[in-house]
Amino acid sequence: MGISAQALDGVHGRYAAGVRARLERAEDSQWSAIADAETDDEGCITEWWGQKFERGLYRIVFESDYYFVGLGLSAAYPEIAVIFRMKDETDSYQIKVVISPYSYSTYFGSNN
Repeated sequence: MGISAQALDGVHGRYAAGVRARLERAEDSQWSAIADAETDDEGCITEWWGQKFERGLYRIVFESDYYFVGLGLSAAYPEIAVIFRMKDETDSYQIKVVISPYSYSTYFGSNN
């Protein structure tokens, strides 16, 4: 199963390609980075799909500042962290975020 993620550009109404992201897991009240990736041409991160993750608390940190600086814009939110709970390691989890320089919106889905 695994985790899939997608970033969408709310300013230009398109996929947010080239957004750096970091997958972290909560361990002993601290976050530990377990994977890094960058969104593809469709704003997707597929590297984490098909991997087995343990139940627990996770977060994906999207580096929105890096993305918007590349477009010549400044962002109020340099990073956007989406925290979610993985209840069952056999389920698939889908995280989406719509980003703009001064706001963001998230979506969480699973197949459970």
